[in-house]
Order: sequence, then structure tokens, then C-alpha cells
Amino acid sequence: MKIRYIILLYATASLYSCGNHKPAENKSTKAEAPHYQLSTVQKAGMEQVVKLPAQLAAYEEVSIFPKVNGYVKDVLVDIGSHVNKGQLLMTLEAPEVQQAVMQAKEKYARAKSDYMLTKENYFRLKVADKTAGAISPMDLATAKSKMESDSALSNSEKANWQMQQAMMDYLHVTAPFSGIITDRNTHPGALASAQTKDAKPMLELKQVEHLRLQVDIPEGLAATLKTKDEVNFYLTAMPGKKMTASVSRKAGNVNIQYRSERVELDVPNKDGLLSPGMYADVILKSKANANALIVTKSAVVTSTERKYVLAVRNGKTVKVDVSTGIENANKIEVIGDLKNGEQVITAATEEMDEGIAVK
Repeated sequence: MKIRYIILLYATASLYSCGNHKPAENKSTKAEAPHYQLSTVQKAGMEQVVKLPAQLAAYEEVSIFPKVNGYVKDVLVDIGSHVNKGQLLMTLEAPEVQQAVMQAKEKYARAKSDYMLTKENYFRLKVADKTAGAISPMDLATAKSKMESDSALSNSEKANWQMQQAMMDYLHVTAPFSGIITDRNTHPGALASAQTKDAKPMLELKQVEHLRLQVDIPEGLAATLKTKDEVNFYLTAMPGKKMTASVSRKAGNVNIQYRSERVELDVPNKDGLLSPGMYADVILKSKANANALIVTKSAVVTSTERKYVLAVRNGKTVKVDVSTGIENANKIEVIGDLKNGEQVITAATEEMDEGIAVK
């Protein structure tokens, strides 16, 4: 009886298991292509507004040092003095220079007298030589040589005298151009030495009626600027006052350290409100390039080796090398093997590889 019960229980379990058995489903899953946000390459111009530091400088400036050694006799100007070109600024005393001029003058007079004597002698001998046998050819040649030698000596002494006179002129210091005295480092009685190293200049002269606004512009922006282009700027000393000047000069050379080009703008200053050394902010608007291609800034990947975007071509990603230009908060100009209307991944990263299927 017990054995029959066990057999019946086994049969019931077998039937139950057979009734509840289902074949395993074939769960073959296919990897779906990842979904990325895409943006479209656009062909459009984009302007950029840049604020650059600049500084006003005198149109002309010079540090005045003594040409000859001497003592300061008179200083006729002071800081803030307005002077005209050729105006006497100061005088020096140098007795040894005056003595040298007198000696040079006497030497020239003596040399000139000797030359006139030998010249007269030569021409008298030349006249006498017309009589056959009266003058030896050697005597005539000697007289001619002596005359030429005395002529050269006379000219040399004359040049020396003129040089000493020029040195005398250096005792009177005049303004090389019209301007204002911005610094004075000498007084009457002071020794002015032309050989002193690291000496301060006696006077500083600057032309302030006409100033230069000097600004270093990044090479990409400098290429878009032309002579006579108008530029706005603001002075720190005059907050809120907008001023305008035109591009007057470009250096034509890019500083390899800062990748910038020096540009100068002429600024009139007839009323004298501006001063050299004032700090300014130049507001520069770069011109738009209608043929430029624009993408979202996040689409450009910058690595240690290259700069590129991930373009989607035939449903797969392709790395396209680009160079960048003007940019703003969201967009950036790119130059590379891209076409207008082409799609790129909006938020590209270095971890994304080429050949990824994009949905």
C-alpha cells in the first residue's frame, strides 16, 4: 500500500511538470544605434566685439642729454613749459671749447696763408717757364706739389675750425620740435657730462597736441583692420566718455610671443585734456565674413594634438580637423573640410571615436 502511494505521487509530479513546461524564448537583442543631439553647419557671418587694453603716447618725445661737457649756465624752461621748435631751452659754459675754437681758427688762418703763398709762387714759376730754359721742370713740379699739399692742409684746418664751431653750438640747447617739457633734472651750476653712464636726461620734451593711441591686437583681428578704419575707445580717466579715432599705422609684424600686431591711432589733443601715459580700453568690432561656417561652440573638440568636430556622414561619425576664428557665447567660426548644411554632434568629446553609428 505504501509502495503504491509513492508511485502515484511520483506520477502526479511528473504530469504537473510536463504540463507547466514551456520552451525557452529566443531573446536575441540587437544593439540600437546611440542617439546624439545634432546641429547643422551654417554659412553666415558673425561679428565679434573685443575690448583691448591700450595706452596714449606722445606723438614725438625726446630725452635731452649734453653733447659736450660743461656747466649749466641758464635753464630757461621748467616742467609744464610749452616751447616752440628752435626755442632756446638752456645754455652751458665750457671755456675749453671756446679756446679750442680760437686755436682752430688761428691754425686755419696760418694754413690758408701758407697755401696762398705757395699758390702765388707756383703760378709765377709757371709764367716764367714759358721762357725756354728759365725754370727747371723739377722746380715747377716741386712748386706744384707744395701748393697742393698746402691746399689740403688748409682745407683740413678749415674743417677742424668748423667742427669746433659746431661744438660751440651745442652749448646752446634748443627744442627739436614744438611740445611741452615733462621733466627737468638739472639746475644752474650743475656739471653736464656727456660721458656719464646711466645719467638722467637734463630735460624731457614731448609733443602732446597730437597723441598716439597704441594697442596690440590679436593677429586674427588685426588682419581685418585697414588704415582709416574708425575705432571707439574709452579712457579710464574719463569714465563713460566715448571717443573715436582712425587707424593710422600698422606695424606689419606679428609679435611671436603674444601673437599680436601693434596698431596706432592718431588722437588730436588741441585742448590739452589728454596726457601721454593715460590708459584706455579699445572697443574693436571685427568685420563679419559672409563665407564663414558657423557651428555650436560645444561641437569643437580641442585635444593636445588637434582641433576637430565630429561630422555625421552616411550615418557614422567622422573627425574633421578645423581651425577656429571669431566666437561668441554659443557660436564659433570654423575653417575645414565642412559644407553648409552638414550635421555635426553638438556636444562632442574626446571619448567619442570615428565610425560610430548615429541614430
